Amino acid sequence: MDEGAKGGSGRSGLETLVLEKVGEVSSAIDGAKHVDEVICALYSLAVRIFPVDSSALCDTIDPAHRSKVHEILSPAPAESGEWRQAFYYGPAFPTLARILIYNVAKDWLTCFSSSTKKQVYDSFFVQGPPTEIVQVLVPALMHGYDDAIYSNIERLLVRCLLKSEGIRHIVGEFRIQCSSSKHDYALKPEMLAVMSRVAQLLTSIPDKARLQASSALSSQYIFVDKFVFWKVFPICCLRWVLQFSVFECPPNFESQARDQRTSSFLDVAHQLISIWSRREFVQSSSMEQQAYVTYAVALCIEKMSKEELETTKDILHSILQGVSCRLESPIDLVRKMASSVALVFSKVVDPKNPLYLDDDCSEIIDWEFGFKRKDVVTTDETRKDKLNATLSKDMDKDKLDATLSKITESASHAKRLKDTKHHPVDGGKLISECRVNHCAGMPNNEHASAEEDNDEGKNSDASSSDSLEPYDLSDDDTDMKLFSQLGDIAAALRKPDDPDGVERALDSAEKLVRATPDELPHYSGDLVRALVHVRCSDVAVEGEEDSAEGKRQKALVALLVTCPFESLDVLTRLLYSPNVDVSQRILILDVMTEAAQELSESTIIRMKHQQRNLISNISGQPWFIPSSRGPPGAGPWKEVSDPGTSISWSHRYEREIPSRAGQIKSGKSRKWGLVKAKDPELESSRNRFPLYAAAFMLPVMQGFDKKRHGVDLLNRDFVVLGKLIYMLGVCMKCSSMHPEASALAPPLLDMIRFRELSHHAEAYVRRSVLFAASCILVALHPSHVASALIEGNQEISNGLEWIRTWALHIAESDPDAECSTMAMTCLQLHAEMALQTSRALESAKSVKARTNTLPLKLDEIIIPFSNMR
Repeated sequence: MDEGAKGGSGRSGLETLVLEKVGEVSSAIDGAKHVDEVICALYSLAVRIFPVDSSALCDTIDPAHRSKVHEILSPAPAESGEWRQAFYYGPAFPTLARILIYNVAKDWLTCFSSSTKKQVYDSFFVQGPPTEIVQVLVPALMHGYDDAIYSNIERLLVRCLLKSEGIRHIVGEFRIQCSSSKHDYALKPEMLAVMSRVAQLLTSIPDKARLQASSALSSQYIFVDKFVFWKVFPICCLRWVLQFSVFECPPNFESQARDQRTSSFLDVAHQLISIWSRREFVQSSSMEQQAYVTYAVALCIEKMSKEELETTKDILHSILQGVSCRLESPIDLVRKMASSVALVFSKVVDPKNPLYLDDDCSEIIDWEFGFKRKDVVTTDETRKDKLNATLSKDMDKDKLDATLSKITESASHAKRLKDTKHHPVDGGKLISECRVNHCAGMPNNEHASAEEDNDEGKNSDASSSDSLEPYDLSDDDTDMKLFSQLGDIAAALRKPDDPDGVERALDSAEKLVRATPDELPHYSGDLVRALVHVRCSDVAVEGEEDSAEGKRQKALVALLVTCPFESLDVLTRLLYSPNVDVSQRILILDVMTEAAQELSESTIIRMKHQQRNLISNISGQPWFIPSSRGPPGAGPWKEVSDPGTSISWSHRYEREIPSRAGQIKSGKSRKWGLVKAKDPELESSRNRFPLYAAAFMLPVMQGFDKKRHGVDLLNRDFVVLGKLIYMLGVCMKCSSMHPEASALAPPLLDMIRFRELSHHAEAYVRRSVLFAASCILVALHPSHVASALIEGNQEISNGLEWIRTWALHIAESDPDAECSTMAMTCLQLHAEMALQTSRALESAKSVKARTNTLPLKLDEIIIPFSNMR
């Protein structure tokens, strides 16, 4: 007999042995007089198939039966695996399953303890292959059986398919079987039959389940789960889905919906709100999905009463957690969703005092969120006061303190956030919506013009002998308060107890810095520290905080533009300092971004002096006679005297110029003589930024991934991280087509290739990385890339190839729609740069080919004064 026959004979013999053991267990169950006898019989079979804790089992049975448990020995793992294979894939399991489902469940299962039920009863179904379990349990869902049998089958299905992830195991098993075959479509007919049968059984579960069955098996649960959590339908469809599957009443009967509350409503609402409140949902879901679920949450909150909000487990905490989580996001649409849900929530708590977190909120909410507007954020105190007024009347303040602190912190982030948008335009350029101060870097003349006007007024008063009226000195106090020294401004900014002095210092800071006094390099560092640490919200008049912030930001930009190196030395050290908060770090990055743009758009005006030959060449003709060079046919030079004068102070010469072919008018004589030297010309030079690009970029790129005291850019402070990457991208764009761009591109490529950046959980960071990658592609000159490829520079080539593959991955799989759009733009820029680089390489090859056509014979070159050839 061959080995195959022996293997088949051994397997059939083992299946017969297992079936005989099942017969022994069935006989023991039929003749049992006590529940412990049933437990021991099931244990004798279970211990041969999967591990069972005998000591824990003995604690649940009488001492008289414990000896039977100890007498049964556990087999070796190899033998246990063979028994398992023969038991589940032979006739033994269906036979035992009928005994367990109908006999044991009806007569003995209620006497099992919970631990015993899990070990010697549920384990036969939970630890077995789900495909075999489904084919046994689902057909048993037949109406007419005892409720105990029916409820037990439903319990086993929930535990096997949902809690133990049986459906996922079924899919994985089928996938393995498909991949093991040579072709997916060449499956065996029996395998296809099993797949079809299992699929039909799974889809028939909701129809076979009872109305009183677990909600996990109902078609309503599947309907809500698929159509609310996974699919994205139009908003009008979502309202009807919730109306009929959750509220279970037409939209006309609002009072009926409140009076006849269904049992599943609070469960669905709690599940919706708990999913909506998770930070992972905000990070990994698309904007459409978030807007869809946000509207579902708002509809559920509208149907709930204040008492239900307070009594339902964790629902109040989840709402406030979801709102505060979204308020911390730098994306405008996400914050808009938080404001809308907070408004609906406040109307349920206190209908007379709705909560408007944003000034542009209104009673009518656009739940599709299909627009983008400039973010308008209220102050921290306003947010806290509104939340306290809404929630302090009927709710426990202790439960809300933690969430209120989160919302306050997120509001402080949002106050400094500027939702930066990147738009691809024609020609592969990227424009960012940032304010640029087009300044020539010259002193401001406002003070000079004012002083001139004052001088004219004084002279006119002095010249009048009748003006004996007293001078009006009402403006002298104001003029005396103006600062004229940079040191005084820095000192005034450090006095928070003098808000008037701080405000006057902010008013004068930019103008005085733009005047570029001689002491500016010495006071720039001190002034930068004072401006960064000043608290405008503490010293400004209520409602004018934004104006004070703008003055502080303009003063810092002026310092960076007029005194770059000294100011950058202080700012880059303050960026990672533990003594500044998130808003100050965002301020530093914002002013660095604006200063880089202003430096790149600045104009340098200087005098252009023409070089003149001080010594003339010696020639055969006098120096004052013009050169004889000219067009063909020109006549000789003739000296002409000025008519009407006896003495000629200058020499004038003229000659005849022949007319051009086809020219009708007669030619004019050309005169030459000594003329007055022209005024020096003005020469303008743009883009001063490349000189300071390294000072802007390199210091802040060091240590961004290190977690320090108060600094955690990769996780908590992801907004600062996004701003940092965006600033570096702007710096690269400002260095476009300059040699500095080729030098700074490799370290920036190494930074954005860091996995914690390129695959960051927050879409805001991924957008910034895409923007920086696009700026690198725009900034690099094709000839520089071609030179790097010729020289074998692996940093540039590997970095550019990484941009292509990573952008392709983002475009295909990123859940954020804007990230996908920016990735497509990045791919277009990469293709254009590759085209330009290939042309540069072709031109370089053609030049090299021409030079190689005339080979140099070095061995025939004679070097003078040497014996070498």
